[in-house]
Amino acid sequence: MGEGGIGGKPTDGPVSRYINRRFSNPITRFIVRHNIGVTPNQMSILSAFIGMLSLPLYILNNPILAGILVQASSVLDGVDGELARVRNIVSRRGGFLDACLDRYTDFIILAGASLYTLQRYGGILTYISILLALAGSILVSYIHARGEKDLGIHPATIGVFPNIASRDVRLFIIFLGSIIDQLLYTLLILGVITNLYFIVKILETYREAKDM
Repeated sequence: MGEGGIGGKPTDGPVSRYINRRFSNPITRFIVRHNIGVTPNQMSILSAFIGMLSLPLYILNNPILAGILVQASSVLDGVDGELARVRNIVSRRGGFLDACLDRYTDFIILAGASLYTLQRYGGILTYISILLALAGSILVSYIHARGEKDLGIHPATIGVFPNIASRDVRLFIIFLGSIIDQLLYTLLILGVITNLYFIVKILETYREAKDM
């Protein structure tokens, strides 16, 4: 498979499709063109490591740099799959590793943003926002995984409700909120859209699978 076969995935969210791939594709092409011996799994680990570095930065009250690392991690998260596809080494084991690292990285990033918000604001709205954002992030990933495993349907690809809560979108929202230093409202927005997406996609996926 040549470099032109990099592309994206049908399940890409809007941020991946229109923003992240514009950066991850050139990185992948550079790696392939210069025959750099980095593997997809190594890229998955690098992406996770960069995302996790945001935690100490949030604790040290540097949300801007933390947000930049969050988005950098999101971009690099696309490189592992692109490398696997272009080199024709896609594996279920690699997908498993990537998914597990993504979930752990998501939690670390949200923990950092939450700790920063607690330090700065506190109060009941902060606690509600944190709980909604944490629950929503887990639930979106869960419904995607269960939809594919149990029904052979990826909820993001069916129905009329847009894919507004995919991982790329969630991380981009955190990136923007960190850059403008408005993480309280960022977590609240994140909590609302993820939980709304989860509820609507349960209904849409259940309806789609009515004949199964």
